Amino acid sequence: MLKPYKLANTNFLSSLDISNNELLHIIELAENFKNNNIDLKINDKVLGLVFDKSSTRTRVSFQVAMSRLGGSTVDLNPTTSQIGRGEPIKDTARVLSRYCDVIAVRTYNHSDLEEYAKWSTQPVINALTDLEHPCQALADFLTIKEEFNDFNNVVLTFVGDGNNVANSLILSGALLGVEVRIACPKGYEPNDMIIKKANEIYKNKNLLKITNDPHTAVSGANVIYTDVWSSMGEENQKEEKDKEFNGYTIDSDLVRKADNDAIILHCLPAYRSKEITDEVIESKKSKIFEQAENRMHAQQALLSCLLS
Repeated sequence: MLKPYKLANTNFLSSLDISNNELLHIIELAENFKNNNIDLKINDKVLGLVFDKSSTRTRVSFQVAMSRLGGSTVDLNPTTSQIGRGEPIKDTARVLSRYCDVIAVRTYNHSDLEEYAKWSTQPVINALTDLEHPCQALADFLTIKEEFNDFNNVVLTFVGDGNNVANSLILSGALLGVEVRIACPKGYEPNDMIIKKANEIYKNKNLLKITNDPHTAVSGANVIYTDVWSSMGEENQKEEKDKEFNGYTIDSDLVRKADNDAIILHCLPAYRSKEITDEVIESKKSKIFEQAENRMHAQQALLSCLLS
């Protein structure tokens, strides 16, 4: 029976906190958890959730994943805890480390996440920051592997804002040697540091393409992926971004430019008829809800590795 092994890095703050082999191991573990081929229990372990941002899939998938492993979860809402009153992160992290065996943090500034990791004596997981969403990428590549069996010759096209999701797709794609294309309006490209790190990993630097033309980016792609144009905290930019992203909607015409067997992904929640049409979400090519389910399996695998 496949067993989780301890990761070289204590924390999972970035997609690059794991190696290529560790990423493949987590994906394989997740497949086994999903198919009920592993019966692993980490009884009496406690996961602390520190969420400064609202959440549905991340919160519930972590809670269910921990429950399936035999552990429990403590949900810390800033509005009902001292965190919301401005208690220093270094104080919160040191206290939670004495109560919890692992801590998942969902916040705005990536530097705040790094501060939790600096002061915590227990593993810290990035449950989303403005810079990265590495747990989402685990589920994404699990979904891709389920569809295509491996990552050989897979072309992943992300159409939309070069945001945290795009950043983690780029980094995970670099680890796996997957061709990643990002199509976004000028001025909304992914983080320069992320692109630099990815290019340092890619053996073939032509596998990462950043373009402003969604039609070129989607041509022959195996995976078409999108996300909301305005992330949490960008509500004041919503009207401006809606105008800037005109022409970047995933619709049937755009999908037809992709490979015949292409699949559609979206990390949800979706604004139907904005970044993606209702028709595409409900089409046979859509693997969006399998992708959402896979958050739970991927996080169960990640937790088992961090707590093994």
